[in-house]
Amino acid sequence: MSPRHFLTLLDFSPLELQRIIARAIELKHMRFHPTHDQLFKNRVLAMIFDKSSTRTRVSFEAAMAQCGGSAIFLSPRDTQLGRGEPLEDSARVLSRMVDIIMIRTHAHADIERFAQYARVPVINALTDAHHPCQLLADMQTYQELRGSIANAKVAWVGDGNNMCHSYIHAAQQFNFQLSIACPTGFEPNLKLVQQYQDRVTVSQNLAATLDQADLVVTDVWASMGQEQEQEKRKAAFSNYQMTAEKLNLAQPNALFMHCLPAHRGEEISEDLLDDARSVVWQEAENRLHSQKALIEFLLLEAAAL
Repeated sequence: MSPRHFLTLLDFSPLELQRIIARAIELKHMRFHPTHDQLFKNRVLAMIFDKSSTRTRVSFEAAMAQCGGSAIFLSPRDTQLGRGEPLEDSARVLSRMVDIIMIRTHAHADIERFAQYARVPVINALTDAHHPCQLLADMQTYQELRGSIANAKVAWVGDGNNMCHSYIHAAQQFNFQLSIACPTGFEPNLKLVQQYQDRVTVSQNLAATLDQADLVVTDVWASMGQEQEQEKRKAAFSNYQMTAEKLNLAQPNALFMHCLPAHRGEEISEDLLDDARSVVWQEAENRLHSQKALIEFLLLEAAAL
């Protein structure tokens, strides 16, 4: 049988995702429990990075170290992948040497092809199309602070990017309504929106999007690889900057999230990360805990094959 992979949130059932988040919260409180550092004993994670990272690399590497395992950092500069070795060959070789693999790359089709030939679980640590690991952390954070997100209203403000796409999947898997505000020409994938049109709306009306929202989320206006579009995007998104005043349009107890890194003075005001409603630091920390739960789940599933 093929191993389980985590390439998008749709790879797991809603119940499995809830189990992972519950386990992440449990592991967060077990950090210094005697059994914690035995969870991944003698297990090895290969980390393939085509894109630079702070939170992703540190959270995965720390997760393995804290749970008794180890992680190997691989970049195109240091491996045969950077010299044109086919993804299929790298997948076949690496999965005979390590227990689990995470990949942070550009084209989503590349990680799908890699997973097709891997004998161990593969985790999507970000592609241009999806960022499911961040959604696990976001959903964990909301669960910890507000309880179930089911039937809540989530407002996405800004670019219809990989994070936005994963929020669309999350709306389906976690049963909430997603309202997206973005300028014309920067909408998320149309087929994806149409597929989940019963719970996803897209408009240019920021006030309507924020109205009655329980959670407000934004991201940078220019993602990695779009630096040459920076000035064009600044002009297009100028009315979509999130501020404390705009956050007042949401529910009084609404939470604000941002996956980071944030560009103060662009997609957010200079002071928004310090607002009492901002939970970005807890959100960032939860990458560590939710990914521990994800790795554990995949390793157990792999062992059951």
